[in-house]
Amino acid sequence: MMMKKITGAFLAIVLMLGLDSCISDLDVTPIDPNLNTADKVYQTQDDLREGLAKIYAGFSVSGQQGPAGQGDLSGFDEGHSQYLRGLFVCQELPTEEVINGWNDGNLPKVSQMTWGDGNEFIRSFYYRAIYQVSLANEFIRQASRFVGQEGFERVPEFIAEARYLRAFSYWHALDLFGNGVPFVTEANEVGAFLPLPAGENVRGPELYEYIESEALAIIGDNPEDNANVLPDAEAAVFGEADKAAAYMLLGKLYLNHAVYLGSEDNGEYQKGLQILQRLYDAGVYSLYTTDGPNYSAYEALFLADNQLTSNEIIWAFTFDGLNAKTFGGTTYIINASMGGAMDQTDYGTADAWGGNRTTPEFVDYFEVDSPNDGRALFFTEGQSKEIQNQDQFTEGYAVVKFKNKKQDGSDGSNLSEGFADTNFPVFRLADAYLMTAELEWRINGSISAASIGRINEIRTRGGASTVNSITDPKDFLIKERARELYWEGHRRTDLVRFGELVGDNYVWAFKGGIPSGTSVSSRYNLMPIPSTDVNANPNLKQNPGY
Repeated sequence: MMMKKITGAFLAIVLMLGLDSCISDLDVTPIDPNLNTADKVYQTQDDLREGLAKIYAGFSVSGQQGPAGQGDLSGFDEGHSQYLRGLFVCQELPTEEVINGWNDGNLPKVSQMTWGDGNEFIRSFYYRAIYQVSLANEFIRQASRFVGQEGFERVPEFIAEARYLRAFSYWHALDLFGNGVPFVTEANEVGAFLPLPAGENVRGPELYEYIESEALAIIGDNPEDNANVLPDAEAAVFGEADKAAAYMLLGKLYLNHAVYLGSEDNGEYQKGLQILQRLYDAGVYSLYTTDGPNYSAYEALFLADNQLTSNEIIWAFTFDGLNAKTFGGTTYIINASMGGAMDQTDYGTADAWGGNRTTPEFVDYFEVDSPNDGRALFFTEGQSKEIQNQDQFTEGYAVVKFKNKKQDGSDGSNLSEGFADTNFPVFRLADAYLMTAELEWRINGSISAASIGRINEIRTRGGASTVNSITDPKDFLIKERARELYWEGHRRTDLVRFGELVGDNYVWAFKGGIPSGTSVSSRYNLMPIPSTDVNANPNLKQNPGY
């Protein structure tokens, strides 16, 4: 089994892509799609490498200085506007995996699923995702001028990576806000028009098909596209987008196609199985199963040196607590989960923000359905399981899945200031295994013996008992995905796909704004296009119900 190339957690960006020099250059000559500075910024292949680094860095930091000051987006709290933090708020807070206790503005309404079209936390992620698209568009537009020139031999590869990063952010936009988000590519002249929506209907094929075509092109399935392709997994370094990352993006697209398109097609599920089989056939990935003296193999996936688990992590946002400080990212995930009787230094941080914990309904996935499961990483001392007051951190079990500690028990690089080195696994092999099982069930109504074997590999690695058969695949899969993937940014999407996010079929603490939970409107299957964008651009339409 080959292993993906490993570097230090941030080396994939700092050394390969030159982020340090990118930041210093951008302090002097910012890459802004609205400013005519491209001729000054892009003059050599190294300049283009640094421009690509800026797009990667947009998933990990929030601006040019860090942790605050010179933010990429104006008008927002810089920590809240960081990509991963915004994604976590949108994908985790509206679910049973997380409840947040802060009274910051309209943040409580995200946990309660009572938000409106002016919610500033939803708006900040919307603009962050669109900002990432705009960075990629401008980079591709400028880099394309140098293709074929002497001294710019790697530029087609850079463009392929930028196309992937753009498609990835467009996928989040589609998933959260629907097919009516503004759509722009490098072919559109900057500032010449108000963007049109990707499609006329909120559920429709336009953005879906665009993301699919882009991903297929950059893995080499559309040779007529004449684009260079992403690197193979064994040729990529940790944190670099490669063909395997594109396979996972396509797998997510196909698995969720019925939500995005508004109707189900077994052919799309079949394409999902085929693309994930290509991931397995690459022969690069395997579950990480090495238990250490301090942490289990499962815990190691979420530690400050989790680049050592790169045989399982397919793509990650990389973080560095010394050189890329942010109040978002895994610093937010770790510090916001600290409080009460916890000693935060046990988890590698000096800060306890006392915000996020979990609901009793999620705890029952372990206590009731999978007792003695080692993936149940809770802190319970002084914490009640039940929640009556959303703003009391000690109500609800604390979650200690992500830590700023290394496998040998030492701390990350910046314990004193509380900034984390822990990389965030965007895609990993265990998720692919569960996706394959679900695709089989949705096609055939059952799960194959091979997939049950893979599921048992996951459960055995986590310390859970194995299963001989799965008589209720829907119930098992939605719970097993929670047990394995909680707090990794998948849950809202999963609940929408299984028909359990809205309505009263499944309720949890503070869903709908009351302690016992209640039904919520189907409009919450999508988040609103921010009222600021709808008011500024008459081409856009608000999502139904807002």
